[in-house]
Amino acid sequence: MDPLTQGLLGAAASQALLQHRLGHKAWLVGAVGGMLPDADVFIRSDSDPLLAIEHHRGFTHALAFIPIGGTVASLPWLLRKKYRADWQPILGGAVAGYATHGLLDACTTYGTQLFWPFSSVRVAWNVISIIDPIFTLILLIGVIASAWMMRRSPAVVALVLCLAYLGVGALQRDRALGVQTRLAEMRQHEPTRQAVFPTLGNLVVWRSLYESGDSLFADRIRVPFLAGASWQAGTFVEKTELDDVPADLRQHPRIRNDFERFAWFSDGWVAAAPDAPDVYGDVRYSLRTDGFDPIWGVRFHPGREPPTEWVDRTRDREIDLLDFWMEIIGQGNYRPVP
Repeated sequence: MDPLTQGLLGAAASQALLQHRLGHKAWLVGAVGGMLPDADVFIRSDSDPLLAIEHHRGFTHALAFIPIGGTVASLPWLLRKKYRADWQPILGGAVAGYATHGLLDACTTYGTQLFWPFSSVRVAWNVISIIDPIFTLILLIGVIASAWMMRRSPAVVALVLCLAYLGVGALQRDRALGVQTRLAEMRQHEPTRQAVFPTLGNLVVWRSLYESGDSLFADRIRVPFLAGASWQAGTFVEKTELDDVPADLRQHPRIRNDFERFAWFSDGWVAAAPDAPDVYGDVRYSLRTDGFDPIWGVRFHPGREPPTEWVDRTRDREIDLLDFWMEIIGQGNYRPVP
């Protein structure tokens, strides 16, 4: 998730455990631990455009790396003589903050290598968006109140509420998956893969994506808390695998390898962009709700070095907040689920 939320979660974890021993240092120690795993964004290379996506949410986010990462996060205090008497609670707060990061990221869609180095599987539970103001606000209030009152109870309450919020996200995800199954049955499809992804900042509107035959079908599903579900028809695209890449590209060893790396990153949800067929995009994310317009992907140039171009259109992403809010409250072009 965003760095602010990660820092607040780490701060709350440290306060909940060690506010009584660390005092005002508790939130800051935990916040540093909570944000430090994202230092992996500095792992990049001009000669390997995919290095950044390969290592972001990689080893620094793994459960096995928590003791090391937590120790590094504690060094700004432990390297100073006046804090060494409190080395145990400082180390404990930093480790607690660090431990929250990978687990929270695994609750989103992007994918996190929690089990590195034993597995390269990118864990994605799809229960919360990478930005969720409600989740962040709960943590902010808890951290401020705990620091102000010098008590651990507000941080504990915030953590409990956030855990409950993630539980609601899991229930909403499962409701959306149920709607998706009904839509596939209506179309007489037999999905071989299914997933739903929370849209930005809410647990009501979900992006539906399933594979049937050689195609990927994307729709919007709305599952309000106190009303029946509805849906909005989207689009479909042909799934792209390595064998579908043109032969002149496939014969290049580096291109074959880079395509497989991108497919691993995208969890196999890969298709050529309809408006730019030489761009292979991550179908989980789109600039449009009514079609597939990838936010990021790869393009290959066999005559260049490196032959792989990372296509990032994040800056082109525009969200009309009013239209999006109307969609959340049910004023969009949605129809009842059959």
